[in-house]
Amino acid sequence: MPARASGGRPADLVTDLYRVHALGLIRVALLMVGDRATAEDVVQEAFSGLHRRQNHLRDPGKALPYLRASVMNGCRSVLRSRQRARLALVQHEVPVWSAESAAIAGEERREVLAAVARLSGRHREVLVLRYYSGLNDQEIARVLGISRSAVAAYASRALAVLARELREEP
Repeated sequence: MPARASGGRPADLVTDLYRVHALGLIRVALLMVGDRATAEDVVQEAFSGLHRRQNHLRDPGKALPYLRASVMNGCRSVLRSRQRARLALVQHEVPVWSAESAAIAGEERREVLAAVARLSGRHREVLVLRYYSGLNDQEIARVLGISRSAVAAYASRALAVLARELREEP
C-alpha cells in the first residue's frame, strides 16, 4: 500500500524528496558550478526529470541516488557549456606587423570564405554549424535531421575539398 501524506492522499515521492534533499543538492551543485541561480536550475531540472519518470521507477529507494547522479550530470553539462563558450570567445587575430600583412591575412580569409561558399549546401551547413556555431556532431545531426556518422562524412569530404581548392589557387 502506498505511503499516505497527511490528509489521506498518497504521498508524492518527488515532493517529499524535494522537501528533505533539495537544499543539500543545491549546495552540492553550487560547489560544482559556482553560482546559486545555475545550481538551483540544475537541481530543478533533476527533480523535473524524476517527476516525469516517477511512474517508471520500480524502487523508490533509488530515487535519491538518481537525483544525485542527475545533479552531477547537470553540473558537468553546465561546466562543459561554459568551457565551450569560453573557447568560442577567445578568437585571436593573426598578429599583424604591417599593413601588407593585414592585407594578406584579409585576402586569405576571403579565399577561405569563397571556397566555403562554393561547397554544396549540406557540406557548407555542416562546416558552418561545426566551426562557426561551435556545435558538436550530435547537435549538428539533430539540427539537420541526419545521422552523426553522416555529419562526420560530410565534414570530412568538405574539408578535403577545401584543402584541394585552397592549395590549387594561385
